Amino acid sequence: MIDLRSDTVTRPSAGMLAAMAEAPVGDDVYGEDPTVQALEAHVAGLFGKEAALFCATGSLSNLLGIWLHTEPGREVLCDAYAHIARAEMGAHGALHGVTMRTWGSTAGRLVADDALSMVAVNCRPYLVETACLEVEDTHNFGGGTVQSFEELSALSEGARELGVATHLDGARLANAVAVTGRPFSDYGRLFDTVSLCLSKGLGAPVGSVLVGTADEMARARVQRKRLGAGWRQAGLLAAAGLYAVEHNMDRIVEDHRAASSLARTINEACPGAIDEASVETNIVMIPVAGAPGVAAGLAERGVRISVLGPSSLRAVTHMDVTEEQCREAGALIGAALAAASA
Repeated sequence: MIDLRSDTVTRPSAGMLAAMAEAPVGDDVYGEDPTVQALEAHVAGLFGKEAALFCATGSLSNLLGIWLHTEPGREVLCDAYAHIARAEMGAHGALHGVTMRTWGSTAGRLVADDALSMVAVNCRPYLVETACLEVEDTHNFGGGTVQSFEELSALSEGARELGVATHLDGARLANAVAVTGRPFSDYGRLFDTVSLCLSKGLGAPVGSVLVGTADEMARARVQRKRLGAGWRQAGLLAAAGLYAVEHNMDRIVEDHRAASSLARTINEACPGAIDEASVETNIVMIPVAGAPGVAAGLAERGVRISVLGPSSLRAVTHMDVTEEQCREAGALIGAALAAASA
């Protein structure tokens, strides 16, 4: 089976498993796990931030990051297809009383002026006030879009002038960095808080790290516990994350090449099915009528991909599939698309 549903399906490598088995551990709720501390210090350093907090998921990192900047009855602004708006189960409103207003975009690509034009400040008691602007890089549902660093910079500058906080959902920021060549610290300089997922292209089995000021991370640690998400000997998992950050960054470009090969092979079997120029990182969006049925048929042929809607499929490359397997999958996907359009 060639599994292209997500880059979250990867399994720990032998080296990662060895690091987990050898990790020194302690009770992280008491702040005594040395491996968690090492991971948090390492990632905080990457971003040039004072402190970090190891969390179970990217959704939890985002939940805590945005909570730091908001309060019940205030709003966060984000893209209409942002992960926090579509795929975090309404947690920001349900758990923290935060409302959400969205801007439209093409493939999730940020236009800073569009986002900043929506900011509402000094408008109580008549309007909901904006507390936070959130951006996702790369943009998942946009098809792995890499945000323009110039637009990110403009958003950051404008938000600071307006007194509005910023949060970067960096679930796949490692993929963006592989394209832009910029250090993580450049992104840390622009945003008040950033989440970095360890369990996608970096290949850890679980985990995300939130970075910010020392005071913010201390507050987030308390709120994490309040949400029932404190953990004990978490160093076993932190060791996997630390191994991922130290060993798997440079190989991410291989996933990008595999995604390009996948798109090209799909088009060889079904010309024009994929906009190859839109494949910037490791995500390939596949438009097709009757998407659920096409996906079911492909699964029977040994290829698993995600269904995003009645006419949309998504394939994601990762470290557990080779470029050759992606070409094999591309031929099968292309044939299925050709049959669906016949």
